[in-house]
Amino acid sequence: MSHMHIPDGVLPVWIVTAGWIATAIILSFSIRRVGGIDLKRKIPLIGIISALMIVGMTLEIVPIAYHINLTVLAGIVLGPALAFIAVFIVDLLISMFGHGGVTVVGLNTIIIGAEAVLGYYLFQLFREVMRNKSIFWESTLAALLSLFLSTSIMLGVVYASHVSPEKIEDIKHLVSGTGGGTGEMQTREDGINFPRFAKAVFILCPLGWILESVITGLVVKYVFRVRPDLILPQQA
Repeated sequence: MSHMHIPDGVLPVWIVTAGWIATAIILSFSIRRVGGIDLKRKIPLIGIISALMIVGMTLEIVPIAYHINLTVLAGIVLGPALAFIAVFIVDLLISMFGHGGVTVVGLNTIIIGAEAVLGYYLFQLFREVMRNKSIFWESTLAALLSLFLSTSIMLGVVYASHVSPEKIEDIKHLVSGTGGGTGEMQTREDGINFPRFAKAVFILCPLGWILESVITGLVVKYVFRVRPDLILPQQA
């Protein structure tokens, strides 16, 4: 769950702009890279995987307040370039429903896109290291490590923004109409620090990472059993 649920107008303009510029550059590179492949078979897959990601991101696992992204699955099935394009489409769509601000789509695409791209390459690495012994463990470990790294990138963005994570949370309450006034927001802002926030993330998130990694491993194992060409094709 490295996706940032930050509304518009919270993060500094410079970091939001940097996110959009980086996303535009990587999207341009990705589109050029997929130019040489047969997209007739890939487009339905992009639609299916994107739909799965939207469902996963919009369904909260209540006991642990976590939602799965399924981006590593996207990376393994679609390949890094198509997966990054799919992640951008998904982030743009869910932002229109208030799942993160529209202006934050660029940053979220970088973070979640990195998760998909890292997932693909780590999956290939684990297949080499483990000598193709277990596709479940190869994909599960790739997902687990990718989620850790993408969450670290998300924390880096929060740190670079110099915006209090508590302030971000409080503004979300204000937007949804469940929070207090300006005085409450100031009090909470004064009582938070980034190290404490990062520690809380790394204490609470591993359970969600393990759950999502196991789900990814099971799905990849099943798809590999029925359609191995979807897992190990020539991917862009």
